[in-house]
Amino acid sequence: MKRKVLALLLVTAMVAGILGGCGGKSGRTKINILRACFNLEAIDEAQVKKVETAINDYIKDKINVEVSIKEIGSGEYAEKAGNAVANKEVNLLWTASWEEGKIKTSNLVSNDMVYDITALLPDTALYKSMDAGQWEATKFDGKNYFVPVYKDNVEGYDIMYRKEALDAANFDYKKVSKLPDLEPYLEACKKAGLKYPFLLQKTAMFYRFYIDKFDFFTSESESNFVAVDRATDKVVLTIDTPQYKEYCDLIADWRAKGYIHEDEYTKVVTDTTTQSKDWGVSWWTDTPNNAEANNRYNQDVVVYPFSNRWAHSNSALGSCYCVTANSNKAQAQACIDFLGLLYTDTKLADLFTYGIEGEDWKLNSDKQVEKLGKKYNHSMWESVSALVITPETGSPKNFADAYREFNGSAKTSSAAGFRFDFSKVNAEYTACKNLFAEYGFILETGGVAKADVASKIAEYKAALQEAGLQKLIDEFSSQYEAWKKNK
Repeated sequence: MKRKVLALLLVTAMVAGILGGCGGKSGRTKINILRACFNLEAIDEAQVKKVETAINDYIKDKINVEVSIKEIGSGEYAEKAGNAVANKEVNLLWTASWEEGKIKTSNLVSNDMVYDITALLPDTALYKSMDAGQWEATKFDGKNYFVPVYKDNVEGYDIMYRKEALDAANFDYKKVSKLPDLEPYLEACKKAGLKYPFLLQKTAMFYRFYIDKFDFFTSESESNFVAVDRATDKVVLTIDTPQYKEYCDLIADWRAKGYIHEDEYTKVVTDTTTQSKDWGVSWWTDTPNNAEANNRYNQDVVVYPFSNRWAHSNSALGSCYCVTANSNKAQAQACIDFLGLLYTDTKLADLFTYGIEGEDWKLNSDKQVEKLGKKYNHSMWESVSALVITPETGSPKNFADAYREFNGSAKTSSAAGFRFDFSKVNAEYTACKNLFAEYGFILETGGVAKADVASKIAEYKAALQEAGLQKLIDEFSSQYEAWKKNK
């Protein structure tokens, strides 16, 4: 009889383990979460583990999920996260349309590395946490693969000044309507001895600064040679346009004058350079809470609009999560359940984003988050919905409403909803993109002398043509024209 009882208990335990979904404590389904860290130079793994434990303690009576969290510094995230996905070490991955390599949203879909969650979403807390338009905007071929972070889900860009440098120069930033208007300020920053008068953050900025002129529908800086011209609603080769030469000439001129440092095109600039006092002006992705920049960069900055805001095919994918294709159904459902709680429960949202209250953050007199330490530090935009989180110090009191209004007041691109099918020209597209580092990046970050800009652009175009550019442009145009007829 004892043997029968023991056998029955063993079978029961095995079944519970199977139903629990692979190794979770107390029968809970365990999921591995991988995310980037943008606000710290180094990951404090002990503090991440402490936050993970606090999260599991909090959610254990709410959902049948246990999480394991791993963080990677933003500078090496794309490569290491791509390897982790390929090695099937991840269930819930943070990514974005602008990320590079294997984890870029379009690459995850085309390489079958992401789970189709369409059937798992209806009637869930996660689906109900944001309007249906967000889910529609992030679909690929009518399917949901990604969970957008509800943030500034339209795209626009600002000029960002370090306030100390701005005050010293006594510069009227409100008169800047085009990039050359910055030159008197840049000269003042240079005279003040700043290493980076104009800090590009090692980013090729043509596709951001010219967003009012073009819809860069691939959402990749490496392929900003192709776009839809907003004026004509036609696919164009941007490096043939006067705007491209105008920008590259300006950047080359500013590099010669010492306004742009060689660290930009040699990629020596770090992601935390913005937290230093070495720069005068940079760029900022517009949000309803631009005061967040003060907290992120640990100093006062002044942010002023430069472009319009646009809703387009990838604007809602600027920060998102996905379930990886290696996950089983129980793990995929656990990911949906966890995100559903994360997007609707303020305590969990604060814990996941800011860390341990009293150690990593505290509430100030306005009931807003004041960050305290440097062991754990994330931002709303890469963590959780703006509709649920406790806002940071300096945020508008009507925080959630500000985001709703921000997203609702943007201009809609004529190409919104268009997603290019790369399958017929994948080899040509990849070959053309691979030329960007050699030509486009250095042209747009000051690595080419002004006298050589025209010839370098011509050389760039010739290399693209040899790589199959014409076939690529023809396919872009054909698909876009067909899409316009059927939309």
